This record gives sequence, structure tokens and C-alpha cells, in this order.
Amino acid sequence: MRLKRRYLITVVVGCFVSWNLLTYYMLTTKQQIKEPQTGKDQQQIETKLSRLEREITNQLKDNKDLLKDLLHLKKDISTATSPPPELHEDIPKADVLPILMFACNRVTVSRSLDQLLKYRPSGEKFPIIVTQDCGHQPTATVIKQYVEKHGVKHIQQPDLREISLPWPQRKFVGYYKIARHYKWALNQVFLVYNYSAVIIVEDDLDISPDFYEYFSATYPLLKEDPHLWCVSAWNDNGKANLVSDEPELLYRSDFFPGLGWMIERSLWLELGPKWPETFWDDWMRHPGQRQGRECIRPEICRTSTFGKKGVSNGLFYEKHLKYIKLNEKSVPFTKIDLSYLKKETYDKNFVKKVYDAPLMTVTEVVLAAKPELPAARVQYNNKNDFKAAAKKLGIMDDYKAGVPRSAYRGVVSFVFRGRRIYLAPPQTWKAYDPTWS
Repeated sequence: MRLKRRYLITVVVGCFVSWNLLTYYMLTTKQQIKEPQTGKDQQQIETKLSRLEREITNQLKDNKDLLKDLLHLKKDISTATSPPPELHEDIPKADVLPILMFACNRVTVSRSLDQLLKYRPSGEKFPIIVTQDCGHQPTATVIKQYVEKHGVKHIQQPDLREISLPWPQRKFVGYYKIARHYKWALNQVFLVYNYSAVIIVEDDLDISPDFYEYFSATYPLLKEDPHLWCVSAWNDNGKANLVSDEPELLYRSDFFPGLGWMIERSLWLELGPKWPETFWDDWMRHPGQRQGRECIRPEICRTSTFGKKGVSNGLFYEKHLKYIKLNEKSVPFTKIDLSYLKKETYDKNFVKKVYDAPLMTVTEVVLAAKPELPAARVQYNNKNDFKAAAKKLGIMDDYKAGVPRSAYRGVVSFVFRGRRIYLAPPQTWKAYDPTWS
């Protein structure tokens, strides 16, 4: 199949060059020019020649651009058909969970790779693929060392063309490039290498010691539950003062968190063909993509980021990300019964736990009233109620497509000064309002 595709590209390029030469010949010999009889004839001929010269110049420019695109396509196909990481024959491919790391121009990619290798229980079950954009040679050199020493797979996004945007959007060009890179790399994993699932990380993430254990144990849930579409290592409200000391706690969430997440091939076959040009993560949170599906998330994050510099210029990092707590205690998730996370069981228990909790006001919670209560519920009735309460309690107050960060059924669960708090809508809540954004 690869030979046929390469042959086809060669034939197309050959035909194109031949056609280009023929066009030039036809244009320049289209008519025999007779000796001018008058000054008027001379002027008419000169005008025609000037027009013909312009047409040839424009045609050659168009042809040059077309040839550039064809050569780029040839390179893309050559890269796309590179062999997948070698697999141990004793492990079925359906049980393999490749780690796909996105990289660009950070030579500190070594920090993330060192941790992935340090905690990895099996190279056969968890092959590591580094997909690099940007064409940054110093970063590529660092990655090459891991290719040679540890068998890491290094693939490079071939489309490095600049993206032309109108002036108001130019500041977002980095987000366009990221979306383009994600689409290409996920196509490699699922359509070229044909994996059944993938764990996605970035080149600025630290991981917890039980990172692999967490994803190994939750993968069966992802496969079996049609209401789940991802497993994430991230809790958006995962600051040290907002989580309990219970690293084994896991939740269902309506909010897509990212920052270390796992999806199946079937989801990519659905999303890939309509992948957006930019802001892919917000796009995934839109009802049209989420379709009521949920993710698994932890109480304490299994990833944290050290990437202060990026397309967001470090603003979000300084205000929030650097305070996220990374789990340090290994939890043997594969030996724990996680059936409580199945939707029917989870929803019943979650709703009961939330709405059985005593109702308190934000002021009472802040002033530590009723200290005998280990858990309490704070109710919000509209968007402004939620934002006001969230700010006073120190959790993230924004919405994406109407869904608060880390929320499930409209409820955000967190810890405030040692007490479990459920910031919740009325029990009659039915659905999110996408206009709350």
C-alpha cells in the first residue's frame, strides 16, 4: 500500500512538470508573429506580448505553489507511514496503552520523559511516542537520546507552514498550530499505528508514582461504560488546600479536564473528521461534542505542570497551575473495586450524599460555623450565585459551555478548611445552560 501511494505521488509530480512545460511551450508558440507592417501593428503585438508575459508569470507562480503542496503531501505520507513502536508479541494490541507526548521547543522534555520511564512498569504495555511540532532541533536532539537509549518513538509533525490569520486573531496563532498538531498526531496513533486507546501528555508535565496504575485500572471502565468518553489525571480544583488526604478517591465529571487524559480509538473516529482549527479543548467541551458524556477524574491530581512558558504566556500558571497538588502516595488501583464508578451506582450514591448534606451559607462556611459537620452543601440558584460563592471559597469560578470546572450534575465537590463542601444547584436541577459561559 505504501509503495502504491509513493508511486502515485511520483506519477502526479511527473505529470505536473510535463504539463507545466507543455503549457509554457503552447503559450509561447500559440501564434506566429508576422513582421509588423505599421506602427499600430507593432504596438498591438507588443501589448499582446506583455499580456502573455504576465499570464505566463502568474501561471508559473501558481504552478510553483502547487508543486510545493505536492512535495509536502509526499513528505506527509512518508512520515505517516513510518513503522509503529515494536510490540511484545505476548501482549494483545488491544491491551497496550501507548503514551503520546506532545512536544515542541522545550529541551526540558527530558524531565517529563525521565519520569515516564522511571515509573513505567512495562515498556511493552506502555510504549512511549513523542510527537514533535515546531522543527526545533535542540529539542529533537534531546529526544533522540531517548530513542537510542530507551526505545522511545519520535515522530515529527511535517506541516510547519505558517498559518495566515487576520490581524485580530494573529495572537492566537499558537493555538491553531497546537490543534493542527493534535489532529496529525492522533491520526498517527489511531489510523496509522492502529492502537485501541491512548494516554495523552505534554512535554511540561510531572506525573505521580501511580500514574500508570491509575490509567490501567480505569481503562476497563472507559471501554465498558458508554457514558464515559475520557479518563483524566487532572482535577481543576486540585490545589493543596482544596483536596482531602484521600488519594484513592475518584469521581465522575461532566467537565473535560485534559492535562493527562485517555481516550479510545472509537472516539477519535468520531471527532477526528470534524476536528477544529483552534481551541480544540474548549471545542470538546461543547455539547455538540460531549453529548452528555463524562470523564473519570481523581481527587488528587496524577499530573502537574511545570510549563510556565507557553501560548498562554504563563498567566494561568502563575494564578493557578503552580498551586496544584501532585499525588505522592501510590494507590494500588488495579486491586481496588472501582465498580462504584459505574454510572447507575455512582449517580444514586452521589445525589444522596450531596443532598443529604446539611445546607449552609457561604458566610457560615467561611467563618467555620457548625464545626461538628464533616460535610455541608452550599446552594446556588443562578450563574451569579455560583461565581460569587466560588470566589469566596477559592475554587475556579468559570464555565465552559455552561459546565463549571470539575462539576458533575452541576455539583462541584471540594474541601474548605478540612470540611467537604458541595457547591450545588437545587435538587430539581435538570441540565446545564450553555449560555452560562
